[in-house]
Amino acid sequence: MMCGGFHCSKNALAALNILYILVAFIMIGVAAYGRVMAMVTSVSVVGGIIASGIFLLFIAIIGLIGAVKHHQVLLFFYMVILFLLFIIQFSISCACLAFSTTYKEQLLKFGWEHSAKATKADAQKAFNCCGLYNATSIGPKDPVCSDDIPCVKDSDASNCSSCMAKLLPTVGTALRVSGGVGLFFSFTEIVGVWLAVRFRNQKDPRANPSAFL
Repeated sequence: MMCGGFHCSKNALAALNILYILVAFIMIGVAAYGRVMAMVTSVSVVGGIIASGIFLLFIAIIGLIGAVKHHQVLLFFYMVILFLLFIIQFSISCACLAFSTTYKEQLLKFGWEHSAKATKADAQKAFNCCGLYNATSIGPKDPVCSDDIPCVKDSDASNCSSCMAKLLPTVGTALRVSGGVGLFFSFTEIVGVWLAVRFRNQKDPRANPSAFL
């Protein structure tokens, strides 16, 4: 049977949403594992990842049920939500890929100033740095450079690198990877919209011909 047929569209849409479900479970699982293993102590970061995974899981379940049952209403809401998600994700992905170094520094400074002390302490320990710019630039809302940071343990906090210098390349890489992955998945979303529109307008060969609008 040609791939443009009813059953091929149904199977393709179902397979795409099963992929989304797997991705959603991976997102939720990774966030939960990181929290349990104390890799990330920030509740806002973990909560954001889990919320994104749950939202993706919700959309995928709607699409999967709509595909299996050829449900007109579910397919309509699925393709509308997925199209809006495509626009948002495509715009954010393009912005991530277009960020300049100056804007990355501003973004890092903003994120540092609005992060919890626990998150900053995790960053200092993970990247072996002290303070955003240097050890003397630590503000009242910043964590102290404790002995669990390798550079402090080995010598002195004044000899530690700034977290700006350590984090900036990582932030740049993260933005490029996030933008590229987001751009890739945004195109899978527009494929999902196209499949949903086509499948919604196709006739089920096993259904009553007079029941199809």
